[in-house]
Amino acid sequence: MKPADFPKLPLIVKPFILSLFLSLSLLAFLSLQTPRHTLKKDPSPDLKIRPGYSSYDAYIQRQLNKTLNPKLRQIWTTRDWNRKVHVFSGFFDSLKQRKLLFNESKALCIGARVGQEVAALKRVGVNDSVGIDLVPYPPLVMKGDFHHQPFDNETFDFEFSNVFDHALYPKKFVGEIERTLKPNGICVLHVTLSRRADKYSANDLYNVKSLIELFKQSEVVKVRSVDGFGLDTEVVFRKNKK
Repeated sequence: MKPADFPKLPLIVKPFILSLFLSLSLLAFLSLQTPRHTLKKDPSPDLKIRPGYSSYDAYIQRQLNKTLNPKLRQIWTTRDWNRKVHVFSGFFDSLKQRKLLFNESKALCIGARVGQEVAALKRVGVNDSVGIDLVPYPPLVMKGDFHHQPFDNETFDFEFSNVFDHALYPKKFVGEIERTLKPNGICVLHVTLSRRADKYSANDLYNVKSLIELFKQSEVVKVRSVDGFGLDTEVVFRKNKK
């Protein structure tokens, strides 16, 4: 069939087809300009994700800027070491007295940096303890991303973290805790509610209810005020039994 044999389109249809073609072209162009790692909307009105990250790699690099800062690492391993190990030892000992932590517990410290929390756990007799952080600090801390914990399901009896504010994806952060925690296991988080967290934080939490709502397999055991190196609230969860 020759081109001339095709029926001609009505004159009124041509502008419509041209407009459709231009619209589809514009949508295709915009989709190519959208970053691959766009953030989802905030989990709740009282848990805000900070803007400014073009990709997950950019977020990781910002966290590494703090973790690898030589001045901070020098402080963490010298001047701050004894003070923090002493304070954490008292905190973990109080959990033992409340029957939330035991010598035989297999424990994980999330975002442990140089392992002060792990050293404190071992000091109070919880010897099967390890930390994870983006930068390892053997033998106390192994390399690990708290959005994707490098452990099997139901590995730990106890998990502790004071870096919830550094989670770019709070739902994944909590999901990994519940995945790797054994049934009836305990999770303790120290967070800040009364003020904006540090400049490396990826989220701001304004109400403890927004944190509690992220836990789908656990019940709240205790919420109390603490003075935890700039953090003001402790929330204790127990994972449900199967």
